[in-house]
Amino acid sequence: MNFEIKYKDALGRIGVLKTPHGNVKTPALMPVIHPGKQTVDVKKYGADIVITNSYIIYKNEELKEKALDEGIHSLINFDGPIVTDSGSFQLSVYGDIDVTNKEIIEFQEKIGTDIGTSLDIPTPPYVKRERAEKELEITLERAKEALDARENLMLNSVVQGSTFPDLRAKCAEAIGQMDFEVYPIGAVVPLLENYKYKDVVDIVMASVANLPPSRPRHLMGAGHPMVFALAVAMGCDLFDSAAYILYAQDDRLMMPNGTYKLQDLSEMPCSCEVCTKYAPNDLRSMKKEQRMKLIAQHNLHVSFAEIRKIRQAIVDGNLLELVEQRCRAHPYLLDALRNLKNYTELLEEYDPEYKNSAFFYTGSESLNRPEIARHLGRLSRIPQKNRVLLLPSFKKPYSKNIQNILTNFGRDEPDMEKLGNFYRIKNLKAENKINADELPQVAVVDVPFGVIPLEIDEVYPLAQNESPSLLDEDSKIFVKNIINEYINNFNEVIISESLIKRFDLDFDLEDFNIDDLTLEFNDKEKVRYIADYQFGTGAGNALFDTNIDIVKSRKTGKIRHVYDGEDLIATLRASDGIFVLSMLGAKRLHEFLEYPKSRVVVNSDAEPFAREGKSIFAKFVIDIDINIRANEEVLIVNENDDLLAFGKSILNAHEIKDLKTGQAVKTRKGGKL
Repeated sequence: MNFEIKYKDALGRIGVLKTPHGNVKTPALMPVIHPGKQTVDVKKYGADIVITNSYIIYKNEELKEKALDEGIHSLINFDGPIVTDSGSFQLSVYGDIDVTNKEIIEFQEKIGTDIGTSLDIPTPPYVKRERAEKELEITLERAKEALDARENLMLNSVVQGSTFPDLRAKCAEAIGQMDFEVYPIGAVVPLLENYKYKDVVDIVMASVANLPPSRPRHLMGAGHPMVFALAVAMGCDLFDSAAYILYAQDDRLMMPNGTYKLQDLSEMPCSCEVCTKYAPNDLRSMKKEQRMKLIAQHNLHVSFAEIRKIRQAIVDGNLLELVEQRCRAHPYLLDALRNLKNYTELLEEYDPEYKNSAFFYTGSESLNRPEIARHLGRLSRIPQKNRVLLLPSFKKPYSKNIQNILTNFGRDEPDMEKLGNFYRIKNLKAENKINADELPQVAVVDVPFGVIPLEIDEVYPLAQNESPSLLDEDSKIFVKNIINEYINNFNEVIISESLIKRFDLDFDLEDFNIDDLTLEFNDKEKVRYIADYQFGTGAGNALFDTNIDIVKSRKTGKIRHVYDGEDLIATLRASDGIFVLSMLGAKRLHEFLEYPKSRVVVNSDAEPFAREGKSIFAKFVIDIDINIRANEEVLIVNENDDLLAFGKSILNAHEIKDLKTGQAVKTRKGGKL
């Protein structure tokens, strides 16, 4: 296995691809090097890996002889990893080429390529299905032939299928079961050139969903920085393009938000060495060759800067926020972003549960992020009461500020004015009688998460989010629909007047005297709710019985630790409001949850290391709860379901099952339990 995942966000990954000429940190841009014509030192500007065309070398006797004698690294003067294409591009342009699949594979190996490519059929977009199916079968046959022809060469096999998502999925599944090191997604350049970004989303997601997560995915021909963030969020790890030099030949300067024509510029667009040294008039007065080289340098600088920014966004956990910013640069990119909402379920599977950055709402497209879908799905885990009190949002943490308001009615006029009058929603399960002293569920209604019960308001990202005070219409409708669905679970709903106005609610209402409502805020109930929300319904009672002792922070007043006598059960992490288990907590959770819930099962080789508290590597995992997400608290067990240790998953279940390198679980503590 040649690929290891280090960080994740959405479907994006920071990984390490190992090659014979060194390791490559992904996401990575591979500038296209034309053999014999390259004038720009791309390594100087950040290239760790490049791509060139083996067919051009094969057809040029002088280049071919030098490549066979000295190797491709000497030929193009690049000592890092080199990927070679097979001639498929020429095949798509000219309809035929003078080489067989087997010949070009063997040639790539002879010249010392790090990663070669099989001779696939790049079926254009929007062709008839019959053609796409026929050419796909040839691509799959050649993929198998390439594996037989190689000896030690690392290989690409390209996902084809034109603009038919089901054919892309079929191809991805078929080649994903073969032993290739990298999986490019091909024939998207015509779509990119014609701004058909929405269709690119369908192609990429159909491909990525069916490719093994243990291998890098390469979006072929995607070389403009304005599409990098979106492509990475969809699971693409590698990009290649000659755009940096092709745009320079046409006096065009690339930026993450679009392209500038030199003839239109009065100021240079960025702070790279070219833009700070030269003015537009300086470049316009130069000879074509000199100007082209400088603009190419600018384009490389901007492209690699964008790759670095994307990597940092993955580490911080705000990649989709960056995607939303970038996709507002062009209306058709915004189409693509809006199309991405159709794949929220897949994004949620791979998106880490807890992140380093807060959730920033940047517009209605933010409503489609996986964090919101996850929260709405987990609301059903919380114990159900008969009554609910719905309140508007106040300063975070909601629970602390709202508790003060509700226990001091009439003393704080500004807060009371914000709440307004209270009403009971009429005709809601009217046949059910409610005890006036029965304690209600108290919940805040806010954008973008809709309904937030106060007990869980400090769990990430419910308290770690910001949205504008002036609502857009889409968010109003979104939250209104959540309210309508949520209140169906209750026999009585009491609602603040300000909520009715804020979200244009149109319920049949009757007056309600809030002084008649019995309110009580219980820390023991709070920790049980959080555990249910985090681990599943009933986990709170299993972890925290009636004899628990709760210790709060002297500085913040927030819950920090939960004990049973002198024995620690769990710690509530301040940064994201989730429980980190102790040995006792892990044991209780293990006894409560049925196999394989929350389990990572390791083989006998890893068992002693797990007991010693050492991290678990993916190659030792033999089974896993398929619902485990990255950064989730998990139980480590052996084949007999004996609890060995517990910790935090680094990857999600699909990745752990497929990967054979790298950490799968960071063990918190081992020891015989």
